[in-house]
Amino acid sequence: MKGFWTILLLVLSNTFMTVAWYGQLKMREFKWFQTLPLFVIILLSWGVAFFEYTLMVPANRMGFKANGGPFSLVQLKVIQEAITLVVFVIFSLAFFKNEPLKTNHLIGFVFLLLAVYFIFKD
Repeated sequence: MKGFWTILLLVLSNTFMTVAWYGQLKMREFKWFQTLPLFVIILLSWGVAFFEYTLMVPANRMGFKANGGPFSLVQLKVIQEAITLVVFVIFSLAFFKNEPLKTNHLIGFVFLLLAVYFIFKD
């Protein structure tokens, strides 16, 4: 059960992270956002990223083997990277339709997902 909650928290965390990092690129389409100084955009992104950390830290603590969780440190990191990739693809397809995914992108993503397989293989 800890594995399920760890992964769920990581998905939610990465959703906030993706919005914090890339959401501002979409928001520039709004006229009011275009006039904001970079410092304000950074503060807004930090505000969103705060929620990432409130989910990421408990996920890693709960999921780590030394704390009674099911995952090693390396496994946690690779799970997080794979989730980041999936969340990013969904986000980019939903909000950046002018940035199509190409075959070479998909091949690269497959190799990254293969890394997850090899990290978990005994």
